[in-house]
Order: sequence, then structure tokens, then C-alpha cells
Amino acid sequence: MKSRKKNPRVLIITPEVTYLPEGMGNMANYFTAKAGGLADVSAALISALFEQGADVHVALPDYRRLFNVQLAPVVGRELDAIQSKMPNDRVHLAEDRAFFYLPQVYSGYGLENIKISLSFQREVINNIIPRVQPDLIHCNDWMTGLLPAMARRMGIPSLFTIHNIHTMKLFLSEIEDRGIDAAYFWDYLYYQNIAVEYEETRESNPVDMLTSGIFAAHFVNTVSPTFLNEIVDGKHGFVEPQIHRELANKYYAGCAFGILNAPDPSFNPKTDHALIENYDAKNHTIQKRKNKLALQKVLGLTQDKNAPMFFWPSRLDPVQKGCQLLSEIMYTVISRYWEENLQIVFVANGEFKKPFADIVAFHRFEDRISICNFNEKLARQAYGASDFVLMPSRFEPCGLPQMIGTVYGALPVARDTGGIHDTITHLNVDKNEGNGFLFETFDSPGLMWAMDQAMRFHLLQPKIKNRQISRIMTESLDTFNHDVTARRYIDLYEKMLERPLIN
Repeated sequence: MKSRKKNPRVLIITPEVTYLPEGMGNMANYFTAKAGGLADVSAALISALFEQGADVHVALPDYRRLFNVQLAPVVGRELDAIQSKMPNDRVHLAEDRAFFYLPQVYSGYGLENIKISLSFQREVINNIIPRVQPDLIHCNDWMTGLLPAMARRMGIPSLFTIHNIHTMKLFLSEIEDRGIDAAYFWDYLYYQNIAVEYEETRESNPVDMLTSGIFAAHFVNTVSPTFLNEIVDGKHGFVEPQIHRELANKYYAGCAFGILNAPDPSFNPKTDHALIENYDAKNHTIQKRKNKLALQKVLGLTQDKNAPMFFWPSRLDPVQKGCQLLSEIMYTVISRYWEENLQIVFVANGEFKKPFADIVAFHRFEDRISICNFNEKLARQAYGASDFVLMPSRFEPCGLPQMIGTVYGALPVARDTGGIHDTITHLNVDKNEGNGFLFETFDSPGLMWAMDQAMRFHLLQPKIKNRQISRIMTESLDTFNHDVTARRYIDLYEKMLERPLIN
């Protein structure tokens, strides 16, 4: 380990990021590449560190096509001409044709994503780390899974964040064919079978990318404390045994933590440009009704400002998201609350879209249920119009819709699991506490019970109901934000460095 500088230097390595501070380097605020929550939490952490004076750097693939699209309205010349590296630049772009011309962050093909991952990690290892000389390295997901092993070999503390329990496997020979000197750190990687000698391992024993990141990193974190505990306790059969085992080893060694993600700060009903009418905790009652009427008109639903509206914000994935539970009770719930004009709005893609569409068509529920493809603007309008957000997940590594919903005054109806458990507690009006409606057993009667509880709340006297929604909106803005998330990462960095990050 090299000698420590007065102000430790942190290198955050991520395949996606948004909202980089302008002061981090030439055109940094235009280097935006987002596929999911990883981009937001990376941006929040980088921004918080930078604003507090930390020596923070970020390594990101040069998604040249994506960056040029963002730059085109601002400058009329090629990205190459304006992207000259300045001595104080903190944004380090990995250069390779594997990701120069991608139309989005990830490819739709697994083998292509492996190629992208290896090209990115090669540039980080060969060029970016030697240039930055970090005191701490923070890696994210399987696409950076080789880097903790290299960091351990170099004596640099590393943190590995797991956003998705997904891994890829490939041979050392494949890694080396992409220009990575894996022989340098091969014995810190995790293999499918016990590895004894490099030569006999090279072409016969696959490297597990995600498990390697967990195994080699000095510290590991998931994006919710409860999801980490659920994995360690063996509650999720879909988690591969080696991932479960290595994460449990880190946990019992005191080197694994859960740190919740937070919604993008643009999810705020007071400032959200997608809404027909903006509002806050003080005036949500009237303004949400205006948003509801506007959305009902656009979607062809029955026009009723008092109609209870349930919003489905997550992809229609029956493996994780619990779509089948809602399909089993959809006729019952619409019929039970027919006089109240109960409505359900889907703004989501996924394989379960057709079964829902078939139910709507068969029962002629077109004026009560609307099924739309995912659209960012429409999804925001649905948050602003809805009373409730549906999340009957089988498992949830973190989840953002339940947090966004409470910020917009749309209370979650959700299963008590993973990140939902960490962010939502069952509403108790008498005690003036809680922010949603939870059920425990993953089945349709449980979801029906929770929706009934939501309807009981909806039918309360307006004064009582509105007071609770105002409280929940206020508490959510204070709790579910990037400042809170970033502070927890900073605390972990300081624990790893055993000294303050910012002097």
C-alpha cells in the first residue's frame, strides 16, 4: 500500500451515472449514461463527496454515441474536439469501440455485455488506476467484478456494491484475450471449482464475476439492509449458493452492510415538470385531484376526482414483482369497489402485460383499468394522480417506487420484503405513524387484504386522511434523499480508511 495522502482519493467505478457536478472536469455534466438506479446512487455519492471537498474521481465507459446526443444541442462539433483531458479532470472515460457506439448503456445480448465489461475493466486497470492512484476503490455490480481482486493485490481498500444479484462466468483465457493481465491477481478471484494452479485453471475453470467481487473486496454492501439479511439467512432460493456463501462470510466477518438507495431528486411533486399541477404536502388534496382528472381523461378512464386510483409502477415480471397475485384478484377488487369507481393504472413493460390485457378485455373494464407501455412522463403523471402504489413483490433488493410514491402522496400497498421492509411501515392512523399498507405472505389473499386496508383508509373522513398524507409526504422528503444515502457511504469509506475522508 502506497503512503497515504492528507486527503484520501476515492475512485468510483461504475458503468452508469447521472448528474456529475460541472466542477469535476471539462463537460462533466454531459457525461450521462443511465439504465437504472445504479446511475442515480452513483451520481448522488459522487456529488456529495465533491461538494464536501473530497478528492473523488469517477471511471465511466466512453459511451461516445450517447454523449454526442446530449452534447449536440449545445455544441456543433465532435466530442473528440472538446474532450481534451485537463490536469484536474476527475471524470475518467475508458476508451474502447466496444461501447463507443452503443445506443444504450447495456446490450440486449449477454455475450456483448461480457465484452463491454472486460473492455471497461481493462482500461480501468491499465490506464485509469495508474493515472488516478486512488486510496480507495468503489466498484459496482458484476461488470466491475474483477477489480476488487486487482485492488487487493495492489493493497488498495475496495468496496463492492451489489445492486442486482446477477452474475456471469467466463474463463481466465477469455479475460486475458481482452488485454487484462489476470495472472497478476488470479488467485484472488472466485472460481466455479477449487483452483490450485494458474495454468490448469486458465481454460477449464470459470471465473464467477459477481462472486469474485464479493470474495476479493474488503467490504461489500447491498442496497437494503433487510435484503442482505434475507440472503444471509437463505430466504431466497434464486440466489446462487456461492453468492450466498461468500456474502454470508463477509457478513459474519463484519464486512457486509446494507445501504438504501434513494430516488432521483427530480421526483418531487413541487417541481416535477411532468405534472399537470404541482403540489406539496400543504396543498396536495386539491392539486392531486386535478392531476387525477387529467390522467383519467388521457387514459379514457371514468372521470371521477374521488375515485381511488392504484398505480402499478414496476416491470410486469411474475418472477419478482408479483403480477400474478394481482391478476388473481383483479376482477374481485374492481367488483367489490365498483360503486367507488376503483381504478388501476399500469405504466410498465413486461411479459405479464398480455394476461392483464386479456382480463380487461374479457370483463370490459376499459373505463376502470388502463394498461400502458412504460413512459417516463406518463409514470410521473401517474404518481401525481394516484392514491396508492402497488408493489406485491416476491423479493425486492431495494425498490424505489415505494419511496417515490410516498413523496407524491401515493401510499404503497406492498409485500413486506427486502427494501420495502426498510422503507415502509404499516399505517396506523390512531398512533399517527406508518406510511403504507403491508402484507407478509406472498399470495393473492394477502394482497387483497392490503388493498382492503388501503380502501378503508381512502374512505376515512377527508380531514383525517389528508393530515396523514401530509405527514407522510413531509417525512419521506426528509428521509428518502441522496444526502442520507451518500452520508452512509461516506461513513463506510471512513471506516475502511480508518480516518476522516474530508479533512
